[in-house]
Amino acid sequence: MAFTPARAIALVAALAVAGGTLDYATRPPLLPDYAAVRARWHPSESWLYDRHGRLIDSARVDFAARRLAWTPLAAVSPAARNAIVAAEDHRFFDHGGVDWLATGGAARARIDRQRPRGASTLSMQVAAFLDPALARPGARGWLDKLRQIRAGRAIEARWSKEQILETYLNLAGYRGEAQGIGAAALGLFGKTPASLSRDDGLLLAALLPDPRADAGQIARRACALSGGGDCTRFPAAAAAMLGPARSLALDPGLAPHLSDRLLTRPGLRIATTLDAGVQRLAIAALRRQLLGLGGTRARDGAVVVVDNASGDVLAYVGGIGGASTAPAVDNANAYRQAGSTLKPFLYAQAIERRYLTPASILDDSPVQLDTASGLYVPQNYDRGFKGPVSARTALAGSLNVPAVRTLLLIGVEPFRDRLWDLGYRGLVEDGDYYGFSLALGSAEVTLLEQAAAYRALADGGRWRPLRLTLAQPRAAPRAIVAPAAAWIVGDMIADPNARAATFGLDSALRLPFWAAVKTGTSKAMRDNWCIGYSDRFTVGVWIGNAEGDPMRAVSGTSGAAPVWRDVMMALHAHTGSREPAPPAGVEARRIAFADGIEEPRRDWFLHGTAQTVIAAAPHAARRPRFTNPVAGSVYALDPDIPIDRQRLSIGVSGAAAAHRVVLDARDLGPADHPPLILPGPGAHRLRLIDLAGRVVDQVIFTVR
Repeated sequence: MAFTPARAIALVAALAVAGGTLDYATRPPLLPDYAAVRARWHPSESWLYDRHGRLIDSARVDFAARRLAWTPLAAVSPAARNAIVAAEDHRFFDHGGVDWLATGGAARARIDRQRPRGASTLSMQVAAFLDPALARPGARGWLDKLRQIRAGRAIEARWSKEQILETYLNLAGYRGEAQGIGAAALGLFGKTPASLSRDDGLLLAALLPDPRADAGQIARRACALSGGGDCTRFPAAAAAMLGPARSLALDPGLAPHLSDRLLTRPGLRIATTLDAGVQRLAIAALRRQLLGLGGTRARDGAVVVVDNASGDVLAYVGGIGGASTAPAVDNANAYRQAGSTLKPFLYAQAIERRYLTPASILDDSPVQLDTASGLYVPQNYDRGFKGPVSARTALAGSLNVPAVRTLLLIGVEPFRDRLWDLGYRGLVEDGDYYGFSLALGSAEVTLLEQAAAYRALADGGRWRPLRLTLAQPRAAPRAIVAPAAAWIVGDMIADPNARAATFGLDSALRLPFWAAVKTGTSKAMRDNWCIGYSDRFTVGVWIGNAEGDPMRAVSGTSGAAPVWRDVMMALHAHTGSREPAPPAGVEARRIAFADGIEEPRRDWFLHGTAQTVIAAAPHAARRPRFTNPVAGSVYALDPDIPIDRQRLSIGVSGAAAAHRVVLDARDLGPADHPPLILPGPGAHRLRLIDLAGRVVDQVIFTVR
C-alpha cells in the first residue's frame, strides 16, 4: 500500500492526538514553589518566651499531626542527612528529578516478575507530599508513573537540591503522628535534629518505607543500609526508638498555665513579660512550701510577681502539680474568697474621706448587725476581742470587728464601687448582695486582680491593668486612691509593731527591709493569701486546695506568708527595698493615747486631721442606743425552763439618764434602770424616747 500524502497527514494527526492525550493523562498538577510551602507550614505546637527571648514553655494545639517548627537543612546533622539520602535516593545530587537507572531496573524487575524495586526519587516523593493524588492508593500504572516522573522533573526545574532535600525531611512521615524530622528526632530519640547520629539516621531511613514496621524489621533494614558488619547494636536501638515516646526538654515547662491561656493557635510565638529567672525562684519557693505542708494540709498554690514601675508580670505560677488533685486548674486566675486582703482599700477610703486617721480609736468588741438575711455577727480570727484599738493596729493586726465598723462609716455600696475601680471584676453584684461581710472579704477575687490592686497602692493609688505579653499596649494609669491615703495605708501594713499583737514580732511577714504586706484567710480555711509590695515589686501568693475543700492546720502566717517572704528575699538579694517618701498632703505628729490604750508613737495624718492626744469618747458622751436586744433577734421560749426564769434584760449605752424605754405601747420607765421583761410570743418594738418625745433608737425583735 503506497504511503500517500493523505495517509501521512492522517498518521501525523493520529500521533498528535495520541501525544496530546498522553500529555493530558500524565500532566502533573500545578505544584507550589518552595517559598509557598514554607509559608503555609503550620507546626502543631506554639511557644512561649520570656521578656529576654528565652523559651519558657510550649503547648501542642493541633492534634491532627505532630509537627514542630520547620527545620532548616543546616539544622540537621550531616551524618543523619547523608544516611537518609543514601537509603532513599543515593544518586539524588546527580539526576534531574528522575533516576533513570533505578527506573529501568524497576521496569525490568516487573517484566521478570521479580520483587518490585522502588524508583521514586526524593524529588518525586516531595511532589507526592505536595499533591497526595500523585501517590494515591493503586496509582502504580505506567501512566501514573509517567505523571510522577513529570512532577519530579517540574520540581527540579524550579527548586534547588537543598530546598528539595529540606522539604523532604520536613514533610516525610516517620512513625505514628510524627511528621518531619524535628518531631521524629524529639519523639523517637529525645534529641534535636542537629544531634542525630549516623545510626539514628539509619534507623529513621529504615522506618521510612514502612512506618508501622516492628523493631526486628527496622533493625534488619538498618543493618542492610549500614553496609553490613557488626549489627548487634541495631535490635536494641530499634526497640528503644519504638518504646515509650521520649521527650527532650526543649522548653523547661516553666509556665504551663499561662501557655494554656495564651497559646490558642498552632504556630504562635508569644513574647511574655515574664522573666525566666524570677519564674524559677517563684516556682521553687512555692514547691518548697507545699512539700513542707504536705498534701494532707494543702495541695495547691499560686504566685504572681509584678514590676511596680511598669505593671509587667514577671512571674506567673498557676500551680506546681505535686500532690494536687486538680493540676490543670490555673490558681493564679481562679476566683476565690478574698478574706482580709480587701481591708487596706477599705481603710484607705475611710482615711481619704477623713473619717479615720491611723490613730483613730475603733472598738473591737462584740457587735451584731441586723441584715435582710438575719443577724450578722462578725468574729475575729482568734475569736477574741482587743477592746479599743487604733485603726493602725486594727488594720495591721487584721481585726474583723473594727473593719466592719469602718464599713459602716463608708457604706457597702461605695466600698464595692471602689473595689470595682481597682480591677476586682468578680464583684458583679450590688452592695446589698455582699452586705457587711464585704469588709472581711466575702467577695471572690483572683490572684492577678489582687496583685494589680496592691500594685496600685505601691504606685500612689494609680491603677492600670497588668501586662502579660510584650505586645500588649501599656494602658494609662487611672487615679483611684488618693496618693496620701495610699501612702498612709502602706505605712500601716508595713508596721511590724502594729501587727505584733496578732502575728508576733518575728513572723514571716517581717523582712530585713521595707515592705507592706497583708494576709487573709477565707471562710472555713479554704483560701490563704499573702499580698504585699516593696519599692520595686508586688508579690501575691495563694495557698489552698484547687477543688475548694478546706485546708488543715494552716494559718495566715504558716501558709502563704513563707512563700511571699522567700520570693521577696530572693528578689532583693542584692538590693534592699527603701521606704517610699511621704507625698504631699501628709504630715507626721507625735501622739499619745489616753488611758494607755497604746504606746506613744509618731504617726502620719492627712493635713488638717492630726491630733496629739488620742482618747476614746467617754461612755456618757456617746449617742444613747440599745445594746440588747439586737434588732432582728429571735428568742424562743423553752417549755422546760420556768417562765419567770426567761425574762429578757434591756441594755442601753450612752447618756440615757433622761430617756425612757417603751415596749410596744407600754412605758417601762427610765432608761438608766430598765426592768427585765417577759414579752409574749410575736413581734415587739422597743423604743428609746428622749424628753422631747423623739425616738432616738428602736429595735424590733421576735419571741416564739
